[in-house]
Formats: sequence, C-alpha cells, structure tokens
Amino acid sequence: MTDTTDTPPDRLSTDPRSDHYDADALQRGVGIRFKGVEKTNIEEYCVSEGWVKMAISKSRDRFGQPMTMKMSGTVEPYYRDIAADADAPGETDAEQAD
Repeated sequence: MTDTTDTPPDRLSTDPRSDHYDADALQRGVGIRFKGVEKTNIEEYCVSEGWVKMAISKSRDRFGQPMTMKMSGTVEPYYRDIAADADAPGETDAEQAD
C-alpha cells in the first residue's frame, strides 16, 4: 500500500515496538508544531486526542528508553519535505530581487 497523501498520520510513534510506528512516514520526515512552537523532542503524538509525549532531556528509564512526559494541547504535524519545497521558491525569489 502506497500512501501519497500530504498529511501525516493522526497518531505516530518513533518507537519501533509501538503499534503506531510507521517507518515510511518517519523516513519521509515528520515535523511537529505543539501549541504553535516547533518541537524536535516528540516521541509520540495524537492529533485527534490533542496530546504529545515529549522526551525529557537525556534521562532514560531502567530499560534504556527515553523518559517521556505527556502534554495536552494543539498538535500540528507536517511533512518536512513538503515544507522544504514550499520554502524553496520563496528563497529563489528573494535571491532574484538582489
């Protein structure tokens, strides 16, 4: 099954042991805006339920997994390759103006 949609899945996890792990989506590159701020430490998110699990610094549990904290708020996932394509024309226009 090939999914070519421009929206990331409703729920996604970076842990391969999770039922919500999607290697194809992660390889494509998923960015997360949580409460309007770009976050890079998101381990799992759910858009419909409005929560994210964030890694807490470099702390690990006794099994070597990152310690996480679940926070509620507005979750906006996007594919980074689409965002990069959207930024590229704007950069070339600015260069042409100079």
